[in-house]
Amino acid sequence: MTVIVLAALWYFRSSPHPEPEPSSQTAAAASAITPEVPERLKVQVLSTWPHDPGAFTQGLVLDGDTLYESTGLNGKSSLREVDPRTGTVRRRLDIPYEYFAEGLALVDGRLIQLTWQAEKAFVYNRADFKEVGEFRYDGEGWGLCHDGTRLVMSDGSDRLTFRDPKTFAVQSILNVTLSGQPARELNELECVDGLIYANVWQTDNILRIDPKTGKVTGMIDASGLLTPEERQKADVLNGIAWNPRTKTFLITGKLWPKMFEVQFVPVPR
Repeated sequence: MTVIVLAALWYFRSSPHPEPEPSSQTAAAASAITPEVPERLKVQVLSTWPHDPGAFTQGLVLDGDTLYESTGLNGKSSLREVDPRTGTVRRRLDIPYEYFAEGLALVDGRLIQLTWQAEKAFVYNRADFKEVGEFRYDGEGWGLCHDGTRLVMSDGSDRLTFRDPKTFAVQSILNVTLSGQPARELNELECVDGLIYANVWQTDNILRIDPKTGKVTGMIDASGLLTPEERQKADVLNGIAWNPRTKTFLITGKLWPKMFEVQFVPVPR
């Protein structure tokens, strides 16, 4: 009996019994759990242009050679048409004192301007800045962009709300994550070629977001654009506009004296 038991033990220890291969479902689940590390990028400055240091920039939209800018603060909010290369304000509409203007988007010849806490968006004719309508919404308004089909709106959280550009009705809500964690304080937005770029409030970072998954696929470091002396009088980085003709971005900030034409380039490893 002892011999039989020992023989059995020897068989099981010496016989090859490989560990089972993980199933494709298990591998996929593990991959989904592992946070993705976003690509690291930086700004490469191509040109530097003047910007009104009194403009508390909340939204930028470039249409051809014309820049539309939304500025904030109660009593100082405005909608502007600007020559981006000279900083000259060609046209300006001052917003009533009770409204703190925020993000801006251009849709079919109409400029849509958010307000911070008034739960109201104003709609203007681009040609003459005449108000032609308004939308109501719940909560705060921060950033706004148009992806060609939908409006995308931020509210300072990790959520992006997709809206019908004709009615402003909510179509869907997307939670944005950075390496598996909520990416909060999303501010000014720019929709570019199926991606969303977002300023992060109180930082020099811009996030590149995949609207299909909500994942941050790139983090752009935009620090060091202003001198220490300029930073003393300036507020945070805020304002992104895409130039489809040159494939470059215009970026600036609240109370910044300069605007920068830049490209986002990978950080060398």
